[in-house]
Amino acid sequence: MAALPPVGWIGAGRMGVPMAGFILKAGYPLIVYSRGAASRQKLVGQGASEAMSAAECARGTQIVLSSLPHDDALREVALGPQGVLANLERGAIFADASTVSPQISGEIDREAAERGVAYLRIPISGNAKQAQSGDVTVFVSGPEGAWNTVKPILQAFSKAQVYLGPSAEALYMKLVANAIVVNTAQALAEALALGRKSGLEWNLMLDTLAQSAMASPWLKAKAGLLKQRDFTPTMTTRLIVKDIDLMLAAAKANDVPMPLTAVTRQIMQMVIGEGGADADFMAVVKLAEKQSGLSTDKMD
Repeated sequence: MAALPPVGWIGAGRMGVPMAGFILKAGYPLIVYSRGAASRQKLVGQGASEAMSAAECARGTQIVLSSLPHDDALREVALGPQGVLANLERGAIFADASTVSPQISGEIDREAAERGVAYLRIPISGNAKQAQSGDVTVFVSGPEGAWNTVKPILQAFSKAQVYLGPSAEALYMKLVANAIVVNTAQALAEALALGRKSGLEWNLMLDTLAQSAMASPWLKAKAGLLKQRDFTPTMTTRLIVKDIDLMLAAAKANDVPMPLTAVTRQIMQMVIGEGGADADFMAVVKLAEKQSGLSTDKMD
């Protein structure tokens, strides 16, 4: 059996560490870089080799994957003389899992084309808890040949992979999916406040929703956490607001009205104002409770 190719991995956050860990478990030699040494060590301790820069990570492999929090982080890693693209050989592949704007993705696409590097957008549908169990879906777009090459690597850390087209389709699919999630979160918060105020028992109400016609894997997972009043971040309010801003910018660019999403953005900003920036974005439930005159730390 042929040896598996080395893979470069950049970014060791809540999502990056478990996803990269699955790649290691699948037997791929992994070269890891992140700005924080402590973050890198989480993967080095699992058997990864350590790179001290994005450039060093790129020079060590023909395939580099990244998972980063925002446009600026991706720009720093990918572009410029010390970036990934400048240090990959022609014919190599750069696959980025970050949720970022079409603008920065376009910048990377243009430079990748100039350097003969195949660029894939591979944003992830799922949260940090799901990443720990490999229960995420990868949206993929970019050159189909590069997709066929990296597919076995993505299969190591995800339950499903969907190829959407040759360009930035995957980025827009991620915004579509997250728009549904964030607006559903606000609808759930309002509905649960109504239920409590009307005298419904908290756990029974959540169990009933999880068995109802509108139940989904997302709702069932959130219901389980809400029963425990567990707002440990799987995705912080600060990060979901970043994603909402990407949605609204894309909507403006495409002349699409998104009034519900715009209101939800303001409500999430209120959650941040209440001290919930680094809590899970489902802390919007607490805001709805507070505004309804309900306790936020115990059930009535």
